[in-house]
Amino acid sequence: MLYDEGGAVLAEVGTYLGVTTNNVAEWTALIEGLRAALERGVDDLQVRMDSELVVKQLSGTYKVKHPGLIPLHAEAKALLRKFAHHDVRHVRRNENKAADAVVNQVLDAHRAG
Repeated sequence: MLYDEGGAVLAEVGTYLGVTTNNVAEWTALIEGLRAALERGVDDLQVRMDSELVVKQLSGTYKVKHPGLIPLHAEAKALLRKFAHHDVRHVRRNENKAADAVVNQVLDAHRAG
């Protein structure tokens, strides 16, 4: 979910990834969100994720050790550097319900399709 400063929805990004791990899905969601923000000319970004692991890996508190996640981590870091300012923070899952709803829509559409 991408919101403007007033809280209006600028974009909902949801992509079916097939069978993958939760970590790959979280990193991919971050990357897709960062791309959507850049495409819309955002230069000051606040990222709120319910993945504490991804937030801590981005900050360097935790290392990214899994070989499949290293390129996703590098891509996210490279995209974040394109913003004039960014702030990435963890939020509880119940504060991220809109993003979860998009995920469920994508999964439901895939199951129905």
